[in-house]
Amino acid sequence: MTARTSNEYVAGLVDEREVWLNGRKVIVTEERVLQGSLKGMAGYYDWQHKYAEDCLVTDADTGEKMSASLIIPRNREDLAARHRCYERLARYSYGMLGRTPDYCNTTLSGQAGRPDIWAAGEPRYHENLKRFHREVIEGDLSLTHTIIHAAIDRSAPELAGMNADLTLRVSERRSDRIVVSGAKLLATLGPFADEIFVYPAAPIQKGEEQYALAFSIPVKTKGVIQVCRDHYGVDASVADRPFSSRFDEQDSFVIFDNVEVPKERIFVDGNLAVYNAIAPAVFPGNVLQQTSIRASVKLEFAYDLCVQMAKAQNTDKRPDVVMLLGEIYGYLQMTRMAIHSAETRAFDTGSGAFFPHPDLAIVKTFMPMWMLRVNDIIDTLGTHNLLVTPAMSTFDDPRMCGLLERFMPGANGMSAQDRARIFRTAWDFSGSALGSRVELYERYYLASRQRSLAGDHFTAQATEKWGQVRAFLEESGAL
Repeated sequence: MTARTSNEYVAGLVDEREVWLNGRKVIVTEERVLQGSLKGMAGYYDWQHKYAEDCLVTDADTGEKMSASLIIPRNREDLAARHRCYERLARYSYGMLGRTPDYCNTTLSGQAGRPDIWAAGEPRYHENLKRFHREVIEGDLSLTHTIIHAAIDRSAPELAGMNADLTLRVSERRSDRIVVSGAKLLATLGPFADEIFVYPAAPIQKGEEQYALAFSIPVKTKGVIQVCRDHYGVDASVADRPFSSRFDEQDSFVIFDNVEVPKERIFVDGNLAVYNAIAPAVFPGNVLQQTSIRASVKLEFAYDLCVQMAKAQNTDKRPDVVMLLGEIYGYLQMTRMAIHSAETRAFDTGSGAFFPHPDLAIVKTFMPMWMLRVNDIIDTLGTHNLLVTPAMSTFDDPRMCGLLERFMPGANGMSAQDRARIFRTAWDFSGSALGSRVELYERYYLASRQRSLAGDHFTAQATEKWGQVRAFLEESGAL
């Protein structure tokens, strides 16, 4: 099976997975509150068939159609194919779904394309990774990931004090498997995924080898327990809640209660050199191609949404409003230019993988600030209008429809229904429970701002030549 349909995807979720929501163990495919989001996620798989020319390519091994997000890029043509796929898939939710399967697909493909990382360690584990990559291609599997240590005591290092007993680690070794215990977060899409992919994010130190793990196992594996936050999906029409009715991808805290991981599914086991090399080698250019394209699609939508809000109030030529609209467009253009620059300067990593330039990492530093600012602009432009928008079903009543068209129209001949659609969409984007969750998610989407800024500084110091101040002083005779 390759390139699944929505029905095939949902059928794959019928298993023994342990998911807790609202204090109850639930069956994902049957739980009422999850149905809108389940249908929304299933629709992603039909979307890839609807736009197959962008989303699917021919698998060289089987001749079947596979997701282009699973390409191991070898040249510029492969990067262009991935770009088209990422952009088309992002347009399914206009960037509101942050962890669609193409995200983890990109991570996995990048790792599979870098055998050089494992060469100094244990290459057999990279063979495991390549076989798993093939499984994901042929099954068109949906992956979630858990890469954040379960650190509760923030006064101590992430793997020290009480934190040492919380985070996922090896608890037992057997001849054909390891047993792992502990917790990880944040498994976005977890209840709706087929596999849970554990891999490195931040480096760990000597003496912490038991935490140096990378593997993937089915979500249904015994001992894997997902504890979900409140679900922000709502049972409402798409017209009333275009995002909340379909696109709460759900987040979970994952407990591994003596979980057995077969040896063929282990990719890293205690090798710090390999573990610490994976993220810097694969993430900055490779993964950020997907995330930056998603962000650009979301910024496009936000810009157009704010323009429509301004037109509904006849403020689209007012200087203060135009300035805010131009600000969002500026964020969009900077994102587009960063993507173009990174793809133009793409290079062979030396292992055969062809990645965009890692300078694309600058997007992850500033994107959280831009996305938060966009929501602030939506609130500024919308003001009280965001709070007094009628449900679309109100227009079904002839008397109320007449009253609303009289007293709540948009400016310049815009109908009351069109005005209501715009402001309901804006509220769902930024102010609803889901909108608030997405805002928080964007804030920490690819690490905190503080960590990103520090990382940019250290990268600059390590990869570029400096000394301009001293050179200026010497040339001017001040030294």
